[in-house]
Amino acid sequence: MNPIKVLLQTTIVPSDNDWSVARFGLLAKMLMAQRGEGGEPMFEVTARDRETRGAPDPVLATLDRSDFDEMWLFAVDTGEGLLPEDIRGINAFRGSGRGLLVTRDHMDLGCCVCALDGVGAAHHFHTRNVEPLPGAQRDDPYTLNISWPNIHTGANGDFQEIRVVGEIHPVLQDGASPGGAIRHLPSHPHEGAISAPAGFNARVIAQGRSAVTGRSANLAVAFEATATGGRAIAQSTFHHFADYNWDPRIGCPSFVEEAPGDAMMRVPAARAAVELYARNVASWLGGKGPNG
Repeated sequence: MNPIKVLLQTTIVPSDNDWSVARFGLLAKMLMAQRGEGGEPMFEVTARDRETRGAPDPVLATLDRSDFDEMWLFAVDTGEGLLPEDIRGINAFRGSGRGLLVTRDHMDLGCCVCALDGVGAAHHFHTRNVEPLPGAQRDDPYTLNISWPNIHTGANGDFQEIRVVGEIHPVLQDGASPGGAIRHLPSHPHEGAISAPAGFNARVIAQGRSAVTGRSANLAVAFEATATGGRAIAQSTFHHFADYNWDPRIGCPSFVEEAPGDAMMRVPAARAAVELYARNVASWLGGKGPNG
């Protein structure tokens, strides 16, 4: 069986002091290490940043003509991270039936994804596709230079307990869990806001809870395949997949101010749950079952 071809892609050019794709190396390594029942690789992973600023990216702009089965888009830019040509390529890629994960972070970080068909409507920002009240309000009271949306689910390096919404979605299945579902994802001091937009065969599949206000917050929205597009996941923050959130000893960009936790290092079951979630997502987006 041929491996699922996965593209891990950011919206910035390479940088040693930003959330470039090198800071998602544990995710890439974990996916590449997965093997099927016969010992064959489950995934073939390509990880890359944008090639240039201010010009269409040669891969994104022609993504629909590539042989990738799915793309994980980490929208880590603070401005226009996707050009119209890039958006056309991504929309055509998913329109051809292939899988797409789109994730961002707080406030307006990654707001370029709003232009993407369907899955872009799931993401709410400070100035674009604003979440209706009462969601449009500050939740994180500590990092004052970051405004809403900024759901505080805990420290980087710690984990949060998630609540499964509705029937357990394939990406949340865990046969070893007493309830049959994954229960942990990394926490983050200021996650973004997402919802399930009407008319796109989408639903919220997982929620977390603010460690400050106790309010519920959507963590993942799943889009089922339709005649006009492949499967997709909208994730509230790219920090669920970042090296720093899986193992804070690896380090982070210098602009990160908050002190990290260490629960992900102390509780192996939490790290295993996060890795299973990523594996399930990669399998499901590629059109296969959650466990290969």
